[in-house]
Amino acid sequence: MSETTRRDLIRSIALAATLGSLPAADAQHVHNEVAEEKKSSGSYQPKLFTPHEYQTIQRLSELIIPADEVSKGALDAGAPEYIDLLASGNERLETLYRGGIVWLDVECGRRFGATFLESKPDQQTQLLDVLAYHRHETPENRTGAHFFDWTRRMVVDAFYTSKIGIEDVGFKGNVGMSKFQVPVEALQYALKRSGMA
Repeated sequence: MSETTRRDLIRSIALAATLGSLPAADAQHVHNEVAEEKKSSGSYQPKLFTPHEYQTIQRLSELIIPADEVSKGALDAGAPEYIDLLASGNERLETLYRGGIVWLDVECGRRFGATFLESKPDQQTQLLDVLAYHRHETPENRTGAHFFDWTRRMVVDAFYTSKIGIEDVGFKGNVGMSKFQVPVEALQYALKRSGMA
């Protein structure tokens, strides 16, 4: 595939991302592009973000889906690379992320006297808790809430379309089954919600 074709494909995928979640095949292409770069050069070099912006996206990814005793987190799944690659191919995403990071830094400066990255972890989560819930949205924090909503969605998309995320949910692919049985928990949940329990 020629470089122009790849670039055009990334731009098309980035445009699709501005319309909502990416189809799994498109998301997988983004992950493959990142993996190819890591394989050829040893590491991923951000296409759009400055070092400060990229570190902010890394920290947000880590806070949104942290690693735990069961699975690796969004950082290991390549969420920052995924977001950078898509935002580098779409002016709307570029504006959203760059503006959102500036908003975070200014708001943290106003609240805590430091940038988002320089703020203490509890201060970071305190601000993100406000941005995460629509009931806390005000005209003053609408830009930050919109940015954080997009970041959460893209981090989740990146995680659950990565190899790590697919393993985390236990997806085994299309495999034959001799018998299908609905999980008891799903039946109980459906009955409870229906009022027929």
